[in-house]
Amino acid sequence: MSRLMSLGVKRIHLLSALVFLGGLVPGAGASVLRDVRFWTVGDVTRVALETTEEVEYRQDRIGNPDRIFVDLFDVQPLKSFRGLAYTVPVGDGRVRQIRVAVNQAGVTRVVLDLDAPVTVSTTRLTKPDRIVLELRARAAGAVSGGPAPPAAPPSVESDPPPRPRLAAKPFVPPPVPLRKPSAPLAVNPASLPRVTLTAAARPLPVFASPVLRVSPPPRPASDAASAAARPDPVRSGLLRREEDTRIPRAAQQNRGGNRSLTRVLGLKLGRVVLDPGHGGADEGTHAPGGLVEKELVLDVALRLGKLLEERLGTEVIYTRTDDTFVPLEVRTEIANRKNADLFLSIHANSSPVRSVAGVETYYLNFTGSRVDMEVAARENAGSERTIGELSDLLRKIARQDKQDESREFAARIQAAAYELSAQTNGRIRNRGVKAAPFVVLIGAEMPSVLTEIGFLTNPREEANMKKPEHRQRMAEALYKGVYQYAQSLSHFRVARTAED
Repeated sequence: MSRLMSLGVKRIHLLSALVFLGGLVPGAGASVLRDVRFWTVGDVTRVALETTEEVEYRQDRIGNPDRIFVDLFDVQPLKSFRGLAYTVPVGDGRVRQIRVAVNQAGVTRVVLDLDAPVTVSTTRLTKPDRIVLELRARAAGAVSGGPAPPAAPPSVESDPPPRPRLAAKPFVPPPVPLRKPSAPLAVNPASLPRVTLTAAARPLPVFASPVLRVSPPPRPASDAASAAARPDPVRSGLLRREEDTRIPRAAQQNRGGNRSLTRVLGLKLGRVVLDPGHGGADEGTHAPGGLVEKELVLDVALRLGKLLEERLGTEVIYTRTDDTFVPLEVRTEIANRKNADLFLSIHANSSPVRSVAGVETYYLNFTGSRVDMEVAARENAGSERTIGELSDLLRKIARQDKQDESREFAARIQAAAYELSAQTNGRIRNRGVKAAPFVVLIGAEMPSVLTEIGFLTNPREEANMKKPEHRQRMAEALYKGVYQYAQSLSHFRVARTAED
């Protein structure tokens, strides 16, 4: 928990904080609501309802005041509390508090009292079984994701009646006395500042609304030729409207000099899934100094996600945001279900030789390298695939277009990550882009890579990765790789005038 708090992620085990008030033991055959957790990351509030097994539930929304509830059927809390609601404050601007109570026999109700309009998406996850609600602030005019709250009934203490509205009358300015000028007024149009109204392009794929751009006035060709009456600013070109001047830019060729189908079709980047490796009982690599892989990569992923959202305007989805185990196959299922455009799995490496160091990035393909197969075998240890699924796995690995784009994506990530590593250790070698059959990448329907951000078994790299500032620099490097890959795809650029 102290680890998560250091990340700025607020997480409370609600039911573990309940005081035993006496009551019934869960009935035979009934599932148990084992834990309720919530955490806030950026503009997202997530609430996880963990049960002992998969359960039926109903989610709805009611108003006055606005709240969301989840009824869990044939479920008892860990310790019954005789119908008394237990409340935990959240106060993150979206959710005010969470309440848990036995609504009726065999039904446990969890209520989220809201402080602001939100959209809600719900996901069912396994190992452990849990229902995860993700709440985001709702933009004006957006659909709430649930039934709209009913209109509030008239208040007992009614407000004073509104004042009658007066009919609007056109404003007529008072007359201003004019004095005859002693000499004609000469205006030099070349001396006026040039104002260009243009559409300011945000990073892919969203573009900002028009803004005013003021540029210095051009140099006059001749002062004598510009002595004339004030020109019309639009006709003279001093004010131009350019919001329709976005010019589509074709995708670049990849590093092999070709264009994949993704590039030929002009596909763009809008949603990224970040996958912090391991989690829960699967802790990953343990460094000699005590650093644990699952904690390190979660921190880096959360930092990277914030950069992608703030700078690239990209929607970010995480396979996990806390110390939870997520099966390898489920991670790519999340990406496919969310129609993601990229999948980036973040890990830390290990070696029996302590001097081995550096970063390396993998994409999905077959390999003849014994070392790469050993890395894949270590990361695939949590897979639940069976031998009978081998032919299907081979077919998925062999998708050519996905291979091409994954290799290109991996090259961008590796170049940026190695640049950072070389800054901290000038003698380190570039371990490069490699291919290996990682289960976590199999089945992903989008370009997908796995990056190893360093060796925890190397004392120097472990010391660096313990530092928050190094983790932030690593997140910046990974962001640079994603950004450069996005820029290589088809996107829009804003036309510039010769003066810009």
